[in-house]
Amino acid sequence: MIIPESDIEVWCEQLREKNKKIIFTNGCFDILHAGHVRYLESAKACGDYLVIGLNSDASVRALKGESRPINSEEDRAEVLGALRAVDDVVIFGDETAENLIAKVRPAIYVKGGDYTIETLPEAKIVLSYGGKVEFIPLVAGRSSSNIINKIKLTEEK
Repeated sequence: MIIPESDIEVWCEQLREKNKKIIFTNGCFDILHAGHVRYLESAKACGDYLVIGLNSDASVRALKGESRPINSEEDRAEVLGALRAVDDVVIFGDETAENLIAKVRPAIYVKGGDYTIETLPEAKIVLSYGGKVEFIPLVAGRSSSNIINKIKLTEEK
């Protein structure tokens, strides 16, 4: 289900009242691939309810450059929402998920193994209310950037 950012705080509070363990992760998820699917399934296994913070088109451009995203935020949200591991998707416009994390207040914040506690700005917020931060190893060779580069190489031939 796609939930407006303005509604996510109340929604997550209702989930906690039902004793649901909320897991949260965020990202661009521009071109969905097996690495994303494995990552999200591992994240979901950490709790009861997986909420995805999806970078808006504007925030993806700010993070990745003017040629990104390849897929619109609406399309990316729809595809993510169709995965069995994903319960909710929230589109957010900031470059980091700090403001969204403060609203969701997940029991566990999950990120890829390319991050550390020191390089993850959202970690401070999660740890401040007693939440946990978990890192899931990346799937080698699987990334949206690799897919884009492969397409470019194919087009050049």
